[in-house]
Amino acid sequence: MPTRRQTTLLLAASFATAPALGSAQDWPTRPIRLVVPYPPGGNVDNAARLVAGEMQKSLNQAVLVENRAGAGGLLAFEHVARSAPDGYTLYVTANGPLLFSPTIFNRPALHWEKDFVPISTLSFTPLVLQVHPKVPARNAQEFLALAKSRPGGLTMASPGAGTTNHLLSELMQKVTGARWTTVHYKGNAPATTDLLGGQVDFNFDQVSVAYPFVKDGRTRALAVASPRRLKWLPDVPTLEEQGIKGVQGQTFTGVLAPAGTPAPVIARLSAALRQALAEPAVAGRFYGGGSDAAWMSPRDFTAYLKKEEATWLPIIRSAGITAQ
Repeated sequence: MPTRRQTTLLLAASFATAPALGSAQDWPTRPIRLVVPYPPGGNVDNAARLVAGEMQKSLNQAVLVENRAGAGGLLAFEHVARSAPDGYTLYVTANGPLLFSPTIFNRPALHWEKDFVPISTLSFTPLVLQVHPKVPARNAQEFLALAKSRPGGLTMASPGAGTTNHLLSELMQKVTGARWTTVHYKGNAPATTDLLGGQVDFNFDQVSVAYPFVKDGRTRALAVASPRRLKWLPDVPTLEEQGIKGVQGQTFTGVLAPAGTPAPVIARLSAALRQALAEPAVAGRFYGGGSDAAWMSPRDFTAYLKKEEATWLPIIRSAGITAQ
């Protein structure tokens, strides 16, 4: 028989855990915020807004998008990581802010696996190797031959140090031995403008951005950096088809919750996102924007993030990419 003191302690423990269990079962009872690390209008912001409406329907609560741009996405990263782990503040992010910025900005205390629980991906957007029409190469092998004949002579437009576009360029140089000069811009818009104007020779860009220019003949797509050919550019072969192994790149968008968020809440969010991404109208709008809607289980999303981290962090470190 338990003593009076033991009984008191057991009762206290049960009352202490009751609110947490109840909140997980009754959740949500108030609006949910999707925090985005970029200004309105970009790929991540659009992804958040596409799923927010469908989440509202399945969760019977308002789902609001909040933009917190700055410090390579780390302002939003820290804000969500420090929020209560109750499922009401979520992080909608992409490769750069989640995986790359803590290393680039020398913030070793921040790490996605410690600070967050992955819930699901939202979309994947493959990258395309495209050149200005003045570049004589017609395929990836001709492009590499040209680059190797003129080390550092070709210029690559990067939307910024540490972006997926930049890192894919560094990976291709490492794998192939070719060398070119990287020109960094403050964002994708000025980089694209100079590529179209012929001030730079080529870039690696998301198909969502590159497609209209390739279609109009203002750039020439030489390869796609994806495991298979793309629905948007079915006649453009992959790098692997052209004999270039181990060079793939895509941007993802995904949703994470602060570490410690109850498992039942994560399960409900995962189910809500799966339902949202399965809606034909939502999937169609992702496709129209050059992305594939893609749901992953929390376990699969975690495994994917580990694999991406193992691929790209060594590239960042070996290239000495920093925010300074």
